[in-house]
Amino acid sequence: MVARLRGRLTHTQWIAVGFLIIILCGTFLLMLPVSDRRMQGTDFLSALFTATSATCVTGLVVVDTYQHFSLFGQIVILLMIQVGGLGFVTIGVRVLLMMGKKIGLADRGLLKDSVNALALGGIVRLTKLIIKGTLLIEGIGALLLSIRFIPEFGFWEGIYYSIFHAVSAFCNAGFDLMGRFEAYSSLVRYTNDWLVNLTVISLILIGGLGFLVWNDLIKNRLAFRKYSLHTKMVLTALVVLVVVPSLLFWGLERSGVLGTLSPSGQFWGALFAAVTPRTAGFNTTDVAGMGDAGKILTLVLMLIGGNPGSTAGGVKTTTVMVLLCYIVSMIQHRDGVNVYGRRLEDGMIEKAAVVFTLTLTLAVTASFCICAVDRLPMSDVLLETFSAVNTVGMSTGITRQTGVFSRMVLILLMYCGRIGSLSFALAFTDKRRKSSVRQPMERINIG
Repeated sequence: MVARLRGRLTHTQWIAVGFLIIILCGTFLLMLPVSDRRMQGTDFLSALFTATSATCVTGLVVVDTYQHFSLFGQIVILLMIQVGGLGFVTIGVRVLLMMGKKIGLADRGLLKDSVNALALGGIVRLTKLIIKGTLLIEGIGALLLSIRFIPEFGFWEGIYYSIFHAVSAFCNAGFDLMGRFEAYSSLVRYTNDWLVNLTVISLILIGGLGFLVWNDLIKNRLAFRKYSLHTKMVLTALVVLVVVPSLLFWGLERSGVLGTLSPSGQFWGALFAAVTPRTAGFNTTDVAGMGDAGKILTLVLMLIGGNPGSTAGGVKTTTVMVLLCYIVSMIQHRDGVNVYGRRLEDGMIEKAAVVFTLTLTLAVTASFCICAVDRLPMSDVLLETFSAVNTVGMSTGITRQTGVFSRMVLILLMYCGRIGSLSFALAFTDKRRKSSVRQPMERINIG
């Protein structure tokens, strides 16, 4: 049965089906009475929404994670976050390796597509690095957070809180357990806490860096010239997208949501507001209280997202950089797109344009549908849909106000965002076919 399906399904379809199965299993577990604090069980739609959000490492919720779910339910969510962040294929291959099984060529190809690697060679070694690196970084993050959480919550509960938030931050999921103080409050309680801010920000950035970049950094260390073009572009985008938005958020919100904070609190608040939209979902300031300019900047950062082959979502930094470089090249009438002494393939430019257009189209179409059905404020709906399709999890709080139709739309957006908008479209098509006949060429006017 499995062999027959493997011959019929493409790698993209395998990944799409795999995530769907995980979501449905998680939904069933969250519907059980043991997952609910009240022992009454969770309704199907709320369980499906939560399972999708956790597996797709988004963070949008319709019920508060701490106040609604029991310890069992929270652990189910945590496991879905970990599987969703690393990818079920990566974890499955690692289990097979531990059992002494050999990884065939077909499995290596599936793994390559799952982690968005550039080549098939060394893919099994990369898988080992991903698992070991993830456990190490999450462990260090949990250890640092425990310095703050153990004195506050007690030893065992402090350890649990540290692990939960370290995994959620590294996987860019945005789920939290701070509902014990106030529902849906995220990390607002720790706005001025440098340890929590620094740890969570570091976990978000490392998780969103990309596994291929990890491999390159470990191999070449600080020798920037030896880095691959992919790594150079990712690191450039990382610096720009941390420094510039932080300054912009401080300038825009220093009299707004940051106005009541101390100078150090404003620094951490602005830095966190710049990092978390790409695509972590935590917040230390009131998202709904931001000005229009701050919300627009947040939308842009959510659309960009993290890096390919990472735990983050969005159209990815390299997609945006390729399009910007192509625009500059066109304006300057250059032949092709050159970056860091290398020429980009034309196919990469086409793919970047398709990914960007599809993601933007999904978000805008969904926003139109939700506004038409639920009559909610357009700015809040746009932030919600961009948050869903880019697997961010930031919200102004309207998620809980949406009806059945709008929640199904958001579920679909989160699912599309996790497997990729282009991958979602390709999942419904067969393998690429070359046409034996080409139509006559004719020009049209553009611009």
